[in-house]
Amino acid sequence: MSAGNRLLDVRLDEESLAAASPEAEHERRVAIFDLLESNAFELVGHDSGPYALSLAMLDGRLVMAVSAGAPAQLLHTHVLSMQPLRRVIKDYFMICESYHDAIRTASATQIEAIDMGRRGLHNEGSDLLRERLAGKIVLDFDTARRLFTLICALHIRG
Repeated sequence: MSAGNRLLDVRLDEESLAAASPEAEHERRVAIFDLLESNAFELVGHDSGPYALSLAMLDGRLVMAVSAGAPAQLLHTHVLSMQPLRRVIKDYFMICESYHDAIRTASATQIEAIDMGRRGLHNEGSDLLRERLAGKIVLDFDTARRLFTLICALHIRG
C-alpha cells in the first residue's frame, strides 16, 4: 500500500452509539487514537488517500462512509449486513463481561485463560471483517482489529 492509503480521521455516529460507561468510552477513544496512529486502509479503485471514515449503524447494517480531500469529498459508502458478525460480537461481549468479572475475583491463571479467549474472538471478528470487505477495502490485521472494536461499540445499540 502507498503512504496515502491510511486513515487520518475516524468518526462514530453519535446517534448509533449507546450511552457508555466511562470505561467503555475510554476504550472507544483509545481504539480511535491507536487506529489513527498506525493503520493501513485502501479503498479499492481509488488512489486518493489519506481517508476519513465515518461509521454508523442503520437498520441493523454497518454504514462505512469513506471520504478524502479538503474539503472532504465522499468517495464511497459501503453498507454491510451485520448478520455474519453477530455471533462473534455476541460471544465477544460475553467473554469481555467474564473477563471484567474475573479481574475482581479470579486467579492470574484464570484471567490469562479468559483473556486468551477474548483475544481469539477479537481476532476472529477482525478476520471476518477483512473477509466481508474484500474487494472493497483493504486493511491490515491491526487496522481490522481496531475497527472491530469500534464496530462492537456501535453494535451495542444496533
